[in-house]
Amino acid sequence: MSKAKVAVLKVVSHQLSVAAAAAEYGYSRQQLYKLLARYKTGGLDALEPRSRRPHTNPQAVNGEVRDFVLATRRRLTRDGWDAGPISLAAELDKAGLPVPSTSTIRRILHTAGLITPEPRKRPRSSYLRFEAAQPNECWQSDFTHWRLADGSDVEILNWLDDHSRYLLGCTVHAPVTGAIVVDAFVQVSNDHGLPASTLTDNGRVYTARHGGGCNAFEYLLAAMRITQKNGRPHHPQTQGKVERFHQTLKKWLTRQPPATTITELQTQLDTFRTTYNEHRTHRALNRKTPGQTYRATPKATPTGAPQDHFRLRYDHIDNSGKVSIRRAGKMHHLGIGTAHHGKEILAIADAHEITVIELRTGEILSTHDINPNRSYWRNKQRNPGRWPRPPVA
Repeated sequence: MSKAKVAVLKVVSHQLSVAAAAAEYGYSRQQLYKLLARYKTGGLDALEPRSRRPHTNPQAVNGEVRDFVLATRRRLTRDGWDAGPISLAAELDKAGLPVPSTSTIRRILHTAGLITPEPRKRPRSSYLRFEAAQPNECWQSDFTHWRLADGSDVEILNWLDDHSRYLLGCTVHAPVTGAIVVDAFVQVSNDHGLPASTLTDNGRVYTARHGGGCNAFEYLLAAMRITQKNGRPHHPQTQGKVERFHQTLKKWLTRQPPATTITELQTQLDTFRTTYNEHRTHRALNRKTPGQTYRATPKATPTGAPQDHFRLRYDHIDNSGKVSIRRAGKMHHLGIGTAHHGKEILAIADAHEITVIELRTGEILSTHDINPNRSYWRNKQRNPGRWPRPPVA
């Protein structure tokens, strides 16, 4: 029995006076009289401790904000987007509603039973975080697996700007090959300009250095004076931004109708890319979208790289030592030399010149001036040497 109940019963049973009971049980006489009044109106139950919480709170979240938080949480979760307190705060701001603290938003979600407790994770403050200072200073790239409705495996290749998290390219393939990586890089570069560097893992589509050679992507980076960066083997945290991006992408895809074809999946990816870049704010970007952040700062460029758009052509040298290409609707022939017949080549063309590289060795086989008035373009160099390795950070 509580001390208040004992003191009151001692008084009402005439065992102690009010003054004596107050002194024995540590109450003032005023306090004890209040307890006696509560007893007379409500019995012993009225002597239970009462909450000191105020009846009103001018700082309390209003019902409109609470309803918006809960409805938006359900909508974002249904559509496959992140729906944590930071994302919800950004949605409140866009809607012109008062924005409470993220801890208040979290309490609203807890009270509504919309948060499932998870095991404690390593605190974010313990990670060493890197971010490029400018757009196009560094592009991260990786591909991830996905399955079509019939269970067939496909691969989604992504290019992500390190500074802004802007999704530069997102394409589906079956599977991703070295040639596809080069073609996708060229397309993205023609759309957004050349990056100063790239950051990828050590997959064979990105680098052949661990096998003692170079691949087409490395030759291309060298030609464009782009620094190549590769993470440590078995350490995906180096490419943490694109690895984390894959979680966002797959969470969204899981909420979509399963695609039956590659074309249908690519349509879904195009929709995702637009929403991710232009409509969804990013918590690492101070409630801005990747598109806003990408366009807010001047872009970095590689030192000494060609400024014109460039084109690539994979081919084999024919028995007469030539490769034929079509330019502006006319057929032209590159004279490389019969000694190189049968070799697989990569031709890199800008507005003025074409360089032909042997894919297997990286040797520069020829360079040709572009002359629209001639059909045959001779090799300008007799012993051009070997294509250099790309600069490595």
